[in-house]
Amino acid sequence: MLASLGMGSAEELFSHLPADVRLDRPLDIPSGKSEYEIIQYFNDLAAQNANGYPSFLGAGVYRHFRPVVVDPLATRSEFLTAYTPYQAEISQGVLTTIFEFQTMVTQLTGMDVANASMYDGSTAVPEAGMMAARITRRDKLLVARTVHPEYREVLNTYGRHQTLPVETVAYDAESGQLDLDDLDAKLDRETAAVIVQSPNFFGVVDQTREAAEMAHRYGALLVVIFTEAVSLGLLEPGCEADIVAGEMQSFAHPPSYGGPFVGVLATRQKYVRQMPGRLVGETVDSEGNRAFCLTLATREQHIRRAKATSNICTNQALIALMATICMSVFGKQGLRELAEQNLSKSHYLADQIGRNGGRRVFSGPFFNEFVVSANGVEVAEVNRRALDEKIIGGLALKKFYPELQDALLVCATEVNNRDEMDRYAAQFSG
Repeated sequence: MLASLGMGSAEELFSHLPADVRLDRPLDIPSGKSEYEIIQYFNDLAAQNANGYPSFLGAGVYRHFRPVVVDPLATRSEFLTAYTPYQAEISQGVLTTIFEFQTMVTQLTGMDVANASMYDGSTAVPEAGMMAARITRRDKLLVARTVHPEYREVLNTYGRHQTLPVETVAYDAESGQLDLDDLDAKLDRETAAVIVQSPNFFGVVDQTREAAEMAHRYGALLVVIFTEAVSLGLLEPGCEADIVAGEMQSFAHPPSYGGPFVGVLATRQKYVRQMPGRLVGETVDSEGNRAFCLTLATREQHIRRAKATSNICTNQALIALMATICMSVFGKQGLRELAEQNLSKSHYLADQIGRNGGRRVFSGPFFNEFVVSANGVEVAEVNRRALDEKIIGGLALKKFYPELQDALLVCATEVNNRDEMDRYAAQFSG
């Protein structure tokens, strides 16, 4: 390269830069390694992983069984290297899988139409809020404090830069559900949407029907959020909602250090033109055969971004495909049985913790996650004891909820067996 430029050294190449912005020493990084050394380095790191450690950590990211068929199908080159399916004539395979994903999401959520996925649950929530603002032509959002705290952080960031005020609604200290009195006091004719999560961050099944009635009374929309998609196999979907948003990570995608995941956004037919992201529609080709194509997505979504309903113009197609394969393998009855296992195991764990001196903090009905106090034993001590037994404990809530200093958010799914749950419950003993 230097020879082509007619230069004799790297110093000459960078001579046009001012001296005070140039680094006059080598980068402070280790020297290069051979291929053998690199392989050994990663093998040594892998040996430090907590293999075989049962985990009771949930909080929006869940451990579930992954059908073995998912990876061989999802990693086929046709899917793994697929680009945006603009050209329907050469993209029917990808478009078909996305259409099936949309169909399954509508069945799970009880909505009329779903888009071709979002980045993740945290970005789907503010997109739902902004969609509600466009529909109602209002500029205020009410969000339950029991919505995932990190989702609320993303919502607040969006709201601040979209001049969309976000106000928080309290939770009932006894049940762990939405405080309906506080919601009623904060609702007004400027409210675009009420955003509620169920099961909420505490794992409690919330009062979405009552929230819908109150929101609609003021002409606002109800947005229902979920982080645990498996709950939709058992709990009645939020049919009273106007928009449903959430996270499908539970279906065939491991925790993966926090991503990539796949967001969901579904709504009623009458709001479809305000829905962000992509939508795959069904049509027929020139010979009358069933075919698929991107529909209702204007070019503004891709090039004239200031005019777009959303700047999320892509989707998590590969992760959505994994979720689609997983849902297809389980089927409706299988998803119900999976949800029942989660429900029964979490309630067994809650009972065992209670027998060992812990107590549930909230009285509201819960799915596979619940908040527990160790009755005088510090949260850090409970988790330290558990780690000594090679168990990953629950999430300390004081970071997000200072009033819950001595509380843990604990989760049990179908992958936790009775012995693991008994061992973990024993760590709460006095």
